[in-house]
Amino acid sequence: MSKYYNANRTRYLFDPKSSEPYRLSRSKIDFFIECPKCFYLDQRLGTKRPPGYPFTLNVAVDELLKKEFDVYRASQTPHPLMKTYGLSVVPYQHPDMEKWRDSLRSGVEYLHPETNLSVRGGVDDIWINKSDELLVVDYKATSKREAPTLEGTLGAQYQRQMEVYQWLLAKNGFKVSKTGYFVYVNGKKDAEAFDGKLEFDVHLLPLEGDYSWLEPVLLKIKDCLMSEDIPESGLDCDYCAYRETAGKKLQKIFLKKKSLFD
Repeated sequence: MSKYYNANRTRYLFDPKSSEPYRLSRSKIDFFIECPKCFYLDQRLGTKRPPGYPFTLNVAVDELLKKEFDVYRASQTPHPLMKTYGLSVVPYQHPDMEKWRDSLRSGVEYLHPETNLSVRGGVDDIWINKSDELLVVDYKATSKREAPTLEGTLGAQYQRQMEVYQWLLAKNGFKVSKTGYFVYVNGKKDAEAFDGKLEFDVHLLPLEGDYSWLEPVLLKIKDCLMSEDIPESGLDCDYCAYRETAGKKLQKIFLKKKSLFD
């Protein structure tokens, strides 16, 4: 096994015998929807998928956007982007804002009593309108020749992400608007030279959330975690397809070598 990657772990696994709440991140909910088998291997058996590439530029954009909107949060005035799109909102002020943004350590959290799953997720931003409704805001960065949209598989994932955040805030007693926004920045590719900087077009994409799907999925997740049977793969899971194909080939080689010594 590579010294740089350990696929197996024993800490933070689901224990069917434990009565302690089990922390479940927003991303793990999406993980289950994508592929129940990979989710089970990860959360119950401790075998992780290989890690993806870190999106360090996206992280940098997120941090800069947070700093920018925090300036207007402090003054409780609308950001120019809000004025451009005709929104009567300002960035929301709350003493737990930094905690809610920290997806690794805390985030917005709620203990779902029916499953004993403590669901959490880290928001990028929250705005508030004149009706005192909170609007969940998520930052996205890309670089496409066409204007970004919320269509396709990736758009569906972003929508579920937004809806989990809306559900978490609502469960914590806040008045939450069904409308959320993606601050979507698109890196320009038509500049004459790089000159040590990237320029972006900034788009504001609204989304009407509906998190009625979430609690039924949490019940399915709990059933999955409690089961001793490994669930089926997701329909389009490349990881499962790879494991199955590689496993068959390795088994064929093993049986062929074994027959030489029988």
